[in-house]
Amino acid sequence: MVEVIAEIGINHNGSVPIAFDLIDAAIEAGCDYVKFQKRDPELAVPISQWDKPKSTPWGEMTYIEYKRRMEFRESDYHTIHLYCKTAGIKWFASVWDIPSAVFMDAFRVDRGVPYIKIPSACLTDDMLLLKAKETDKQIILSTGMSTIEEIDHAVEILGNPILMHCTSTYPTKPEELNLLMIPALKKRYGLKVGYSGHEVGLSTTVNAVALGAELVERHITLDRSMWGTDQSASVEPQGLKRLVRDIRKLEVALGDGIKKVYDSELPIKEKLRG
Repeated sequence: MVEVIAEIGINHNGSVPIAFDLIDAAIEAGCDYVKFQKRDPELAVPISQWDKPKSTPWGEMTYIEYKRRMEFRESDYHTIHLYCKTAGIKWFASVWDIPSAVFMDAFRVDRGVPYIKIPSACLTDDMLLLKAKETDKQIILSTGMSTIEEIDHAVEILGNPILMHCTSTYPTKPEELNLLMIPALKKRYGLKVGYSGHEVGLSTTVNAVALGAELVERHITLDRSMWGTDQSASVEPQGLKRLVRDIRKLEVALGDGIKKVYDSELPIKEKLRG
């Protein structure tokens, strides 16, 4: 079965209760995982961006102050881990720096955190790739904003990551989704390939499954009108339910590729062919 990942990302706006609501929405929709983003703002944000002004619901602040405000504390992640374990859904996170990778490694696979993800922005960070490789988790590697040569290099370092095809714009234009990269990546690397969608709408994400995506990830939100950079390109709870439903229907409809005559066809065959 295709694994469906509900990407909470930073759509919690720094609120653990909102994160709980998003986890609940993912469970109700039938998702397999929820995913967060873990970063040390001082390491992940370029210094040139630190002092830029940022208007937020909490007032005017510098960009680095905003990123600190949005980031969960380590204790928050332990609370989230317990909530997910009690609710019966697995979780993991994208890591944007080495300390975040080290922190996530503490949540072992046997404790319900099977993956660690490298975001597209960090695909060329060799030191982070090497640190992620030291964990006990299967690595998922997003490939947005990357050349094929950069992907080659990252795969050489990691060995056997799951590759996630994506385009790093929010929302992504249909003409820039390039879904045929899903079978192309499978052919080039012989690895498991998924799709991380940032587009508006659901049909193209479902189509990604028809093209061979074995994991599907979409950003989720309680309401696309909420404040935040990723909210408008995210899927609301009712849309998430439809997405999971349509993926499951497609999985059944794809069949096994072996031609057969179904029992339901036999009366029609008898009637029309005699």
